Amino acid sequence: MTISPVIRLHPDDGVVIARASLPPGTVVADGVTTVDRIPSGHKIAIKPIAVGEPVIRYGQIIGFATIPIAPGQHVHVQNCGMGDFAKDYAYCADVKPTPNFDLPATFEGIRRPDGRVATRNYIGILTSVNCSAHVASLVADVFKKNPFTGDNPLADFPNVDGVVALTHKTGCGMTQNEPLALLRRTLGGYARHVNFSHVIVLGLGCEVNQIGGLMEEQKLAGRLRAMDIQEVGGTRKTVEAGIAFVREALADANKVKRETVPASELTVALQCGGSDGYSGVSANPALGAASDLVVRHGGTVILSETPETYGAEHLLTRRAVSREVGEKLVDLMRWWDEYTTREGAEMNANPSPGNKAGGLTTILEKSLGAMAKAGTTNLVEVLRYAEPVTKRGFVFMDTPGYDPVAATGQVAGGANLVCFTTGRGSVFGCKPAPSIKLATNTPMYKRMEEDMDVNCGTILEGEESVEQCGKRIFDLILKTASGQPTKSESFDFGGAEFAPWVLGATM
Repeated sequence: MTISPVIRLHPDDGVVIARASLPPGTVVADGVTTVDRIPSGHKIAIKPIAVGEPVIRYGQIIGFATIPIAPGQHVHVQNCGMGDFAKDYAYCADVKPTPNFDLPATFEGIRRPDGRVATRNYIGILTSVNCSAHVASLVADVFKKNPFTGDNPLADFPNVDGVVALTHKTGCGMTQNEPLALLRRTLGGYARHVNFSHVIVLGLGCEVNQIGGLMEEQKLAGRLRAMDIQEVGGTRKTVEAGIAFVREALADANKVKRETVPASELTVALQCGGSDGYSGVSANPALGAASDLVVRHGGTVILSETPETYGAEHLLTRRAVSREVGEKLVDLMRWWDEYTTREGAEMNANPSPGNKAGGLTTILEKSLGAMAKAGTTNLVEVLRYAEPVTKRGFVFMDTPGYDPVAATGQVAGGANLVCFTTGRGSVFGCKPAPSIKLATNTPMYKRMEEDMDVNCGTILEGEESVEQCGKRIFDLILKTASGQPTKSESFDFGGAEFAPWVLGATM
């Protein structure tokens, strides 16, 4: 079977996507040949596009021609830019029934005493402030597995996945309003996370984010052990006390057993990073197909990265189950417009140099590809950063586009597994939730196979459909939730990537 050198995603598109690097003179459509060398994953015009005319991909506007574009020319930052256009929010217009399967899929999960289901079993060490970060790390390092030598201090506790210190750079020198509330909501979400069997929080003692205030505000009393370095008597005594707590907790944590549970217990965070021109063609739509399966089996998926939904939000408001839910999303976009203006930035600054090298030109184009991760089901709720996810189905959480910060919010909200698509080759983990890495293209997958769990480049090569790849991802989600390690777990990723969203001035 002969495969076209380009991909056309929608009949209305004025551009096609190069499957591989194309030399000048390559036929890409009837009567259209490339006039430039086109990098892999980049766009080629297949019709004339006048100055100011929309550039259409996915059947949607991704930008506007800044100079005349002739058929066969490379379409990118040199001739395509942002512009304003009207959006039809059409609240709830595309809402449709989402029937669940009669026989839901299952996985081997860890049922906690309160009925919630974990996919991993960690002991967590949280910090109220950066000033206690090193002490927390000293405690965790005593129990750290070495992925290269095989040394494992937890060998006698096979049902414990690890002891992890989650440290951050804030907690003091901050105002007492929104920034502090956001940090506490994040830490509270991690303290309650189902994948932690036991949690200790370490503070210095004089910080703005007092542990007592954190525990009261987040209703954590009785759920975690708390220590202040100043009160305990310094670094050595606190480390010794922390190690004693972990050793005491290990025997109890090791008592867990996995049991068969329904896939409705899954809450999957959807992430993309290091995106390229193929992200919206292969990995993101395939993850969207997997997301639909999660939802139809009664589970939950969380789409985030609000700046990377900007310009495509009108497609999600149509799927909102109520006008109220849809308007929450639109309000977020307005807040981000105001926020970036106040900070002297612009939304189109989001595509990174790597995104642009991979073929993404504007935030509109990036957003249209990114939202494909959420599949086709109804939008049932819109949440603040790190807010607990309480509804099943497809939900949206407000986060920045920066992957570690976004995923931290999703896991704080309750995600017990992460699916992360990448075109350029992001390496990432997010303890205590396992992270599945999905490659958009085969060359990168082969180059970074030790880091990638799934190759979605098979879609580009015609080896499988989006739906078939999505089913493969869904099957891996179930295996991973049952305890099968991911590639990022093999390298012990997931502690350093903890990154709460920092708002406001540092005082």
